Formats: sequence, structure tokens, C-alpha cells
Amino acid sequence: MNRDRRDVNVSFDDAADERPFKTLTADEARRVREKLTMVSPWRVVGVQLLVGVVCVAGAWLLTGKASTAWSALYGAAATVVPNALMARGMTRGARSAVSAAAGFLFWEMLKIGVAIAMLLIAARVVPQLSWPALLLTMLVCIKVNWFALLWRGRRGT
Repeated sequence: MNRDRRDVNVSFDDAADERPFKTLTADEARRVREKLTMVSPWRVVGVQLLVGVVCVAGAWLLTGKASTAWSALYGAAATVVPNALMARGMTRGARSAVSAAAGFLFWEMLKIGVAIAMLLIAARVVPQLSWPALLLTMLVCIKVNWFALLWRGRRGT
């Protein structure tokens, strides 16, 4: 059964959603940029490192085992090192929106690749590896990104 497109009764009213577009003046654009709150990716990486050190200390105090502390340290490194690479790549200036998007994809893929590689070699690098300590520390360090969103929200109010 071949239906003609004219038989399908679908109504999309694009004109109803059109709002007038207003180009900002230089002064208006400057004021908008001042209102935007940005969190430095280096601040996030620094806080992740600090949280990782706290997790290492907690692992050491809770278990009394150096191997657990080393595992937690490696978990922190498996989060901080890839994120530092991403921050390095993204803080370099982009010349256009296309190059910024391509750069983001490149650095994100590199970040993921480094994190996976670090996890794959973890058992060879850390003697008596404790996967729970490593993964828990990684999880806690990754959650710092959520706090970055809260920092951004509080600065704007």
C-alpha cells in the first residue's frame, strides 16, 4: 500500500514557535558573559586530586594495608590523569565552533582511552590490587564533576 504524503494529516506549526531574533550589542554581550559562571576545569581536576588523597588516607586508616592505599591511589590517578589531559586540551583556544567541537571529541576519546588503558594495566602496576578500593576511589573522584555543577550554580546567585 503506497500512500501519498499529502494523505498524511500531520500539522507542524513552525511559525508559532518562531521568536524574534535580536543580535546583542557588544555591551550587552559583555554583560551576559559577566553573568555566566564558569568553573575552571583545572579547579575540578585539583579537587578530584584532593578527594583522591582523602580516599587514599581513608583506605589506609580503615584497612591498615598499604596495598589498599596504593589501589586507592591508582584509582585516583586513573581519574585525575585522563581529566587533566582533557582539561589541557580544552583550555587551549579554538579558532571556530567546528574546531572546538572536533577538539572536544578528540580530547574526550583520548580521556576515555587513557582511563581504559590505566584500568587494563592496573593489576600489573599495583601489587596486591584491591579492585574495590580502586573502583570506589574512582567513583568518588568522578562524582566531583557533579559538585562542579553546584559550584557553578551557587556563584551565579
